[in-house]
Amino acid sequence: MCWVCDHPNATRQDHLEYVRGLLEQHCWVVVGVQRDRYRPSYSYTVGLTEHGKPELVVTGLPQQRATDLLNDVAAHLMHADAPAPGEQARLTTGPLIEIVQVSEPTVHLRVAAELCGPQLRAIQLVYADDRGHWPWERGFRGGRGGQPVLGARAAKAA
Repeated sequence: MCWVCDHPNATRQDHLEYVRGLLEQHCWVVVGVQRDRYRPSYSYTVGLTEHGKPELVVTGLPQQRATDLLNDVAAHLMHADAPAPGEQARLTTGPLIEIVQVSEPTVHLRVAAELCGPQLRAIQLVYADDRGHWPWERGFRGGRGGQPVLGARAAKAA
């Protein structure tokens, strides 16, 4: 269950205070948004903005796998420059990913937007399927609901 589900009488402000408390103990947290009728699940970080880094988002993965992926990349990002849109990387504990700049982060990263304000930037970790196909390619197998891409694909970084 999620915090909101476990606290049905809590307000939005209560939830934001809970996240602020977690951020006092950790550099970032991962927020999961469950699948609904119109879109697959997605997860994103909150807190990287305070360290001068973009928030991270991944769509279409089960919650635990998304959390593990985001935590691994966020831990690396804390001591490295953010990857550029279009850059690809094979993760040691995950899939081949390509970085996409999220065009409207305040729409998708609601908790981060409320806590970070207008300086919020986000990048999406878009992953290839098990055959190396990307969501923008014919034949992509993205599972139930696919993998929505939340921004325009950039030219590959050199």
